[in-house]
Amino acid sequence: MKNLLSLVVFLVLTAGAAAFGAQFMPGQWYAALAKPAWTPPNSVFGPVWSVLYIAIAVAGWLAWRSRTAGTALAFWGAGLVLNAAWSMLFFGRHLIGVALLDIALLLATIVGFVVAAWPHARLASILFLPYLAWVGYATALNVAIWRLNP
Repeated sequence: MKNLLSLVVFLVLTAGAAAFGAQFMPGQWYAALAKPAWTPPNSVFGPVWSVLYIAIAVAGWLAWRSRTAGTALAFWGAGLVLNAAWSMLFFGRHLIGVALLDIALLLATIVGFVVAAWPHARLASILFLPYLAWVGYATALNVAIWRLNP
């Protein structure tokens, strides 16, 4: 029961970050931006992020259960904050350059988590690999939008 309750805590924390970010929708401003041809349709983001948020929560929980992955958990928590902040910065405040800095730091926390968790909770690291790939792609997209919209 204790393990299940702790998993719920990680799910709630991750859902909170997702809910905060979801307050800032793309809207007309984003639709009007110049974007590269390889920009996915808006309909892709919801399903992808739903799966990723579950993986993020489970990975954090697995790292926590290892009891030896304190550094990994620090990266996990910092990444969750940066993840939530990106939507506010990009979609909410329209600060493309600041959002780029945020997502670059987020990418670093994801790499940090993968490396720090690996010796203690390999499955947690593996669960973060799709997140790493998606945020890497999102970072490239953020760079392209920043360059196309001076």
